[in-house]
Amino acid sequence: MNASTPHTERYAKVIEVSKRVRWEIERDVIRGRSFDYAKTFLPTGLSLVDELGFLSPADQRLLSQVQGRSYAYIFGLVERFIAAKVMQVAQAKALDDQVALEALVRMTDEELKHQAMFRRLESMMAADMPAGYVMTADANAVAKAVLGASTWAVLALTLDIELFTQAHYRASIEPDANLSPLWKDVFLFHWREESQHAILDELELVAEDATLSQAQRDTAVDELIALVGAVDGILQAQAAADAGYFIAIAGTAFSDAQKEQIHALMLKAYRWQYIVSGVMEPRFQKVLFALVDAQQGARIQAALAPLSYAVPQCAPLPMAA
Repeated sequence: MNASTPHTERYAKVIEVSKRVRWEIERDVIRGRSFDYAKTFLPTGLSLVDELGFLSPADQRLLSQVQGRSYAYIFGLVERFIAAKVMQVAQAKALDDQVALEALVRMTDEELKHQAMFRRLESMMAADMPAGYVMTADANAVAKAVLGASTWAVLALTLDIELFTQAHYRASIEPDANLSPLWKDVFLFHWREESQHAILDELELVAEDATLSQAQRDTAVDELIALVGAVDGILQAQAAADAGYFIAIAGTAFSDAQKEQIHALMLKAYRWQYIVSGVMEPRFQKVLFALVDAQQGARIQAALAPLSYAVPQCAPLPMAA
């Protein structure tokens, strides 16, 4: 008889939903369409372009498209290490709970499909947008660095990413009727599968936590803080590259002061998208801070404090439940 875990039914539910929402890149998402460059890509709740009052509507739209291109690229980047980590976690269950194993194998397959989709989108945008866009980080190099951390730290970071994916879609992307239809559909289909991945992330993080000593968890907290710092380093480099690219292709003669504001806004937006909005997500806070003690939680909060400015000037996004 196969071994099972107390959460076998939750894994089984993930499998059932995974089968029901399954989609294919060309058949269901792209469907022979192209991006509509007369439309916005990333909504203002994420791009923050409305905070630069000197931008024309055309400049705001272009900036949203540049940010949207990097939004897709960075998702593909992080899903490289997510897929690799899930494969490692699944391997440990190969002779254990076969329901959990299937759920994790399906998640790995879906993450690989997401990477393929984002590569497909980048090739489309590269053909349509002016030359000069730069992807500043290599997915394999990032994955190797991340996977050098403990499983606890990597799963905590992964849970954060997959929860803010849901929050971004529900609160900002889905309600906006002015987005490029293809770009919006990409993140609709992405969200449908990521919502199940977050359930698995939480199950595996809690299970991994139960195996740790206090000293091991203390080290893992430091590793998580280091991983967030590494993500911020990626965002700083991409924000600088994207600000320069936007300024070069916008066709507007910005002043030096305005260029500085564009650079600052780009970094603020990326920090909001990929760090701060996730940290603010209530479900992530509930899971993470239930696992750490007060001193560990205080270290996490202190490390995040310098980024706390990176929230929209308007009310922040309501986070997904």
